[in-house]
Amino acid sequence: MAQVDWYIEGPTYGNCNCGYSCPCQFEEDPTHGNCKGFEVTQIAKGHFGDVDLTGLKTCLIYNWPGPIYEGKGEMLLIIDPAASDEQRKALETVLTGGETDDEATHWWVFHAMCDKVHDTIYAPIDMEADIEARTAKVQISDILTSTGRPIKPPHGDGEHRVRIDIPNGIEFTFAEIGSASTKARAAISLDLKDSFGQWHFMKHGPKGVAH
Repeated sequence: MAQVDWYIEGPTYGNCNCGYSCPCQFEEDPTHGNCKGFEVTQIAKGHFGDVDLTGLKTCLIYNWPGPIYEGKGEMLLIIDPAASDEQRKALETVLTGGETDDEATHWWVFHAMCDKVHDTIYAPIDMEADIEARTAKVQISDILTSTGRPIKPPHGDGEHRVRIDIPNGIEFTFAEIGSASTKARAAISLDLKDSFGQWHFMKHGPKGVAH
């Protein structure tokens, strides 16, 4: 059966519990042995078949007891309440790897490695993210709060800038890295302080990342 033609692009910000040099991006086990965090996206342009997704916001919270590849994880979707029933169904589909080639996106992999997908939450997502400046501020009702900033050198003032370039990545091609802190109170809770922050412009479709 042919896949639904879909595409999503837009600024994306996330925070996980790894150190600033997240080993997961280099095919190594996570800093603390487990993986938990979130990502939020403002869809600047998107569609799922004939369903327009432009302007909507989404959030994904995730948790694994060990490295992602060992599975046994859980995930929670938060979707802009402005989304219609058709838009909600479309976003739930692609964010859980539906209508996507096997292993083509990190959404597909995340879902495949999760034993549990919690009921979707529909809540206002207030997101400000500047990829170039490595700054972010996110507020999702009383569910999640996050801030991002540039990495500060331990030996003095100033900002440290570092980027990750993955030509054939399943999440992004190019990302700015900074420091982020997040608290979440939902089916999956987060309490992250000055850990791995990631900013990139997402470009996903059924065949994977548009490199």
